[in-house]
Amino acid sequence: MGGKYRITGDKYPRMRPSRRRGRLAFLGVACVAVLGLSGWGVWQLVGVFTGSDEASAAAGVRPSRCTPADSAQANASPSPSPTAVPKPGAVTVNVLNATTRSGLAKKTADELKKRGFRIGDVGNAPATYDKKVDGTGVLLGPAAALKSTLPVLGTQLPAAERRTDPARKGAAVDLIIGDGFKGLAKKAAADTALAALSAPQPSPSAGKGC
Repeated sequence: MGGKYRITGDKYPRMRPSRRRGRLAFLGVACVAVLGLSGWGVWQLVGVFTGSDEASAAAGVRPSRCTPADSAQANASPSPSPTAVPKPGAVTVNVLNATTRSGLAKKTADELKKRGFRIGDVGNAPATYDKKVDGTGVLLGPAAALKSTLPVLGTQLPAAERRTDPARKGAAVDLIIGDGFKGLAKKAAADTALAALSAPQPSPSAGKGC
């Protein structure tokens, strides 16, 4: 070109690349890095919740080596021992009638003897209880009998009231027949209740799971 716009000299202006291209390249690298970090984090979380050892180790979580068998063994309770209760043959029973009906003491004593109990005195109840027992009956014994002989005798007359007398001597227990007495429990039911007394009682689990 000539005139006012004529180019003179032997140097030409240098053309610089657009700054926009540099920004786009930087943004692309940053996006790739963010996506990579996000994928790695998701992989760690999946490994932790699904039990992947490799992913759990990368996330700093120690994987559990507990198996179902180990957990069951840890939670297993020690085998309970049977409850020590006396046999009917070791229990001496005094059968006393506190009602106005005659013959009840003898009849009840004979049935208890058939069921293996030892029979002591048979007759009328003392004045303390005579004609004063409205319920089925009263089972009376020393303090030590509360968790031994009285429960055994109670299997034969479940509805009877159980009482202890700290001043009482000897191991014998009394079956005092009351006005509501209609007979002893059925033998099958009494035998089942007696067997349950000697059955092992489950204890709370002391083990700790994995």
